[in-house]
Amino acid sequence: MDTKVLSSGIRYTNLPESYVRPESERPNLSEVSECENVPVIDLACDDRSLIVQQVAYACKNYGFFQVINHKLPLEAVERVLEVVKEFFNRPVEEKLKLHSDDPSKTMRLSTSFNVNKEKVHNWRDYLRLHCYPLDKYVPEWPSNPSTFK
Repeated sequence: MDTKVLSSGIRYTNLPESYVRPESERPNLSEVSECENVPVIDLACDDRSLIVQQVAYACKNYGFFQVINHKLPLEAVERVLEVVKEFFNRPVEEKLKLHSDDPSKTMRLSTSFNVNKEKVHNWRDYLRLHCYPLDKYVPEWPSNPSTFK
């Protein structure tokens, strides 16, 4: 594969070999059970220890959960999604300036957590950003699009 990011605009007709899992490692959909009761974590609950227990249980037993009453305005969520789309739609040359295969970097664009150790990569691009404390890490964040920070 010529590029190091999938959001390069290239339309693949075949999946590159480094992204193809052996059949023995692929999920067998006939063995996947239905999940009718996605765990719901209500952040309006006053009992913080209960929330922690619920998150731990959901992560251990389901691997995911839904959060309600997080108090994030819908407009803020929509704006974050707009900025993220704008970032990933930037020219590939600009995005590659942020690319790194070094898993210890606190800000990097990559397709896998550790490209050098993984036998098969995940079909995705992600931007890793450390966030806490903000004053330490925000200066590392991308400056384009200008609304990113």
